[in-house]
Amino acid sequence: MLNTEHANFPRASFFRRLGAMIYDLLLAVAVYMIAGALGFGIFYGLHTMGIISLGGYEHISDTLNHTPMYKGIYQLWLALWVCGFYALFWSKGGQTLGMRAWRLKVQHPNGQNLSFITACARVVWSLAGVGNLFILLNSDKLALQDKLTRSEVVVLSVEANQMRNWHGA
Repeated sequence: MLNTEHANFPRASFFRRLGAMIYDLLLAVAVYMIAGALGFGIFYGLHTMGIISLGGYEHISDTLNHTPMYKGIYQLWLALWVCGFYALFWSKGGQTLGMRAWRLKVQHPNGQNLSFITACARVVWSLAGVGNLFILLNSDKLALQDKLTRSEVVVLSVEANQMRNWHGA
């Protein structure tokens, strides 16, 4: 959705983004824990139905952590949930809860919200937040993920950060 009112806000600094990242890290850990519990429950259910064997291990957690295929699938499951958390928030309203607290919004330079695919690419290119260090190397306040997805993180005014703007309206 296009919101030209948000097209003219200033870009966010590294330290402002860092503040939002710290808030969002707590939420990402919560998503990781919930996804972990769900994944373990699914694995337990598959074992109970006889679809997955313990492979010589005594406990389900040992099988999950010591069998390379199961461990890989489980880690992928966790990563997809955490990445999905960011991509969904960025594509729906341009803000995670941490960004909302710091009045930040990710968008295209014309004010348009990111598509879900672009938001997923942004998650990948952020390199777990390390891509933000690129801001310190240039004067345009664009991180690696900003440049590669043609997006930007702007600082909204208090009024523009109100809930009515959640879906870019």
